[in-house]
Amino acid sequence: MLQRVISTMRFNLIKFLFICSLSLFLQGCETLKSLSSFTGSDSENEDLYVGWNAERFRTEAKAALDTGSYDKAIKIYEALSARYPFGDESAQNQLDMAYAYYKNSDPEASIAAADRFIKINPRSTSVDYAYYLKGLVNYNRDIGFIDRFLPTDSSQRDPGSARQAYEIFSELIRRFPQSKYVADSRERMIALKNNLAMYEVHVARFYMKRKAYVAAANRAKTVVEKYDRTPAVPYALQVLKEAYVQLDQQDLAKDAARVYDLNFPNGPPVQEHKDATFSHKVWDFIGLEK
Repeated sequence: MLQRVISTMRFNLIKFLFICSLSLFLQGCETLKSLSSFTGSDSENEDLYVGWNAERFRTEAKAALDTGSYDKAIKIYEALSARYPFGDESAQNQLDMAYAYYKNSDPEASIAAADRFIKINPRSTSVDYAYYLKGLVNYNRDIGFIDRFLPTDSSQRDPGSARQAYEIFSELIRRFPQSKYVADSRERMIALKNNLAMYEVHVARFYMKRKAYVAAANRAKTVVEKYDRTPAVPYALQVLKEAYVQLDQQDLAKDAARVYDLNFPNGPPVQEHKDATFSHKVWDFIGLEK
């Protein structure tokens, strides 16, 4: 009886060891298969560009860009950069790759590529474009699917990227006043300044709702002093007057009202987005951006 038990235990142990060995063997085969597949993929990519010269790379990359195949374009540009890291066209390739990253919704890679171009080619005639591209990336960084199809108010979102874009466009204009990108940069700076000003108004109103009247007054003053001539000024004056009333600063409240009446006797010349159309009112009522 004891012998039978021992035999059974020995058989079970052998079976267990066999199963473990088989599992390890199969896992090793899978690893080898994966490595083989990976190596084969690299080989295929390498074979794809066999016989290509620099002109062929650029032609294929541009064709991919023109058809919206941005990921494909990036791979071709990266291969071109690896194959021809030097030469007269290498700098242009860096800029083209930065643009491809931008179109492929990869802002960090685009900015990194543009910065690298500026650092390596500070005297290039295309440096102004590198700055312009960096500004565009930040200008459009927060625009997503919702913004393209619904009436959102960009002034209610965090202005970090907008400030960066404004600073970059400003530097472009200062450093390259004759650049062909100056006119468009100025137009974008106006839009950015208007949004930054309205953002301050939104923050001031937020403080008013929470009865932080001093903070609200400070934000509203920032708009009047720093963002003058923007559509946000009359709204900032309204907040400023209300904040001073709540703080029992009657003289200051009268001054704010006087400035408002003098400059905007017919009310704000530019309506806020939320008052422009029914769809904007619905969006503001939902409150997704607050």
